[in-house]
Amino acid sequence: MKTILTNKHISIETRKRALQCYMEPVLMYGCEAWTLSKQIQNKLEATEMWFLRRMLRIPWTAKKTNERVLNEANKSRSLVRTIKKRQATFLDHVMRRRKLEHLVTGKFEGKRSRGRQREKIMDGLATWLRPGK
Repeated sequence: MKTILTNKHISIETRKRALQCYMEPVLMYGCEAWTLSKQIQNKLEATEMWFLRRMLRIPWTAKKTNERVLNEANKSRSLVRTIKKRQATFLDHVMRRRKLEHLVTGKFEGKRSRGRQREKIMDGLATWLRPGK
């Protein structure tokens, strides 16, 4: 993949398509069931920028901002946005099924376990849809 992304004889548009076709599905495999924390979002954005820098042959020591790299590639950050869209679509699909609704919302009968409770998909969706964010 490195030879395709850094090849000077292949146009940037073709390299962007190859990146979108071959690498993004690998990065987003199973993303519908992830709970996106800020740390995971930062890592995904850093990976996306790393691929773009490799594609444009910009060394990691070069002092170029991410916005400048995105402008050079004529691209916007789309990985996290795509993951959120997929999660919302998957959540819509799951909520239509009655029995699986309890798994997503986390409403079970009985005692809660000790310690900090895990973040639920519904909590993540509520923070995305909150006005002002």
